Amino acid sequence: VAGKRVLDFAAGSGLVGVAAMKAGAASVLCADIDPFCQAAVAANATANDVTLAFTQTNLLDAPPPEVEVICAGDICYERPMTDAVLAWLALAREKGTRVLIGDPGRTYFPRTGLDFLAEYRVPTSRELEDQEIKRSSVWAMP
Repeated sequence: VAGKRVLDFAAGSGLVGVAAMKAGAASVLCADIDPFCQAAVAANATANDVTLAFTQTNLLDAPPPEVEVICAGDICYERPMTDAVLAWLALAREKGTRVLIGDPGRTYFPRTGLDFLAEYRVPTSRELEDQEIKRSSVWAMP
């Protein structure tokens, strides 16, 4: 992402946006429709001494923005949302945007049509997940 414009889609707390800026991204737009995310993104940007833009606009209502990389994490836990997001991401990919998807093994994650990049073992808690260590993978749209 060094030198690139990045969209952290379904940003949550902005963790991916922070990582992108720390890796040298030119800019990051964090997008999430959850009204609590803006405060979390701002707090994490401040704590990590990076600048992150934020939008609460539902980006699925318009063509994908002009960025070089879209990172979308944990988007496949509900069928209608998964279908809508994957179709929107495919439009971005067709325009030449690099699309990276992080997924911790959610039910509606597609089992075909993506290129596997990496797998990580992520510590979590039983209050959030069904395991103390969650396997999470990163995939790219070809």
